[in-house]
Amino acid sequence: MRDAFLRLSGIFCYNPGIGPTAALPENSPNRGARTIAHWPMPAHEEQEAVFRRPFDLLRKAIAERAFPAASVAVTHRGELVCLKSFGRFTYEQDTPETTTASLFDLASLTKIVATTAMAMVLYERGLLDLEMPVVSLLPEFKTDDIRRSQVSIRMLLAHSSGLPAYEKLFLRTKDREDLISAALTVPLARDPGSTTEYSDIGFIVLGLALERLAEDTLDHFCRQEVFSPLGMSHTTFDPPAHWWALIPPTADDQTFRKRIIQGEVQDENASVMEGVAGHAGLFATAEDLAVFAHAMLEGGRPILRPETVTLFTHHESLPAGGSYALGWDGPSSPSQSGRYFSARSFGHLGYTGTSLWIDPERQLSVTLLTNRTWPDCSSQAIKQVRPAVHDAVVEALEAGR
Repeated sequence: MRDAFLRLSGIFCYNPGIGPTAALPENSPNRGARTIAHWPMPAHEEQEAVFRRPFDLLRKAIAERAFPAASVAVTHRGELVCLKSFGRFTYEQDTPETTTASLFDLASLTKIVATTAMAMVLYERGLLDLEMPVVSLLPEFKTDDIRRSQVSIRMLLAHSSGLPAYEKLFLRTKDREDLISAALTVPLARDPGSTTEYSDIGFIVLGLALERLAEDTLDHFCRQEVFSPLGMSHTTFDPPAHWWALIPPTADDQTFRKRIIQGEVQDENASVMEGVAGHAGLFATAEDLAVFAHAMLEGGRPILRPETVTLFTHHESLPAGGSYALGWDGPSSPSQSGRYFSARSFGHLGYTGTSLWIDPERQLSVTLLTNRTWPDCSSQAIKQVRPAVHDAVVEALEAGR
């Protein structure tokens, strides 16, 4: 495995003094001027002292091999009060150090930063009706099961569609179109609207429905209508090869793709979909996600109105017992957001060890990106590390009042 990794050394020619902006061509559609309207003001000069405890927790987690690389960003009351990276790309000491310019595979954070954001923009423009039946946009979704005609866009967003959580579609499909056809005909596991079950399949279908409605691809729409207006120049689907040196690897996949996964999506279904899918595929820096989180705390400016943000982040009352909003998740008990985030909080987790949590009551956001799936997805320590870090961040801020 180590020999296979070292064969990739050519893509690790990284100069820590050069961030990913330098790697972007001048005409990159993601380039944009960050303004005070949507950019949290940098204020992290004292972060080593203020956030000593959460930083120590992350260093300890790396030493105990919970993950090799991490990047964290915290915004509080309109300021970027923390931006820090830890570890190396892998546990090998001759691999690059992680920097704040490192991009991570966001996994299911794609659901909120791309797919849900696209739904929010389309809703605000009057193009998306949340009660719209999926079959009205995707006739291919219709089968002999008459229940499928009851599945709405709202149900897909709220994980109450009745679709199963996950299917290994990649094992029986050969390309993007083949996998799309399979996803659109996955049988319902339960009656639509009867209960909540987190569903990757539902978000694959949602992404396809939004593309059909917008008459645009998910990646292009988000680049033009979300990432570029917010100045998120280090956020992308399907990173170009010259960005790979900035991206920690996520897996040594010896079962499906037979290669180290770096610069391409870890999720196998998204991989067959050529890296662009409603449930996974997005890459970004912690700093860019802090910009996105700050925009949500600012009522969506400059891409959304506060009413839209409130609608999508308000926890759904039906079906009873779930913690989901529209696309977003909310704190449950116990929660990966820790003990202190308010009931109005919203956020999401990613399989690769990523998370974003936002608390409008505290005017706080915490972005934590790791590659906990390296090398074989076996480590589950992130489940203990994540809430502990969130708690330590809040305690640090409370102590500094």
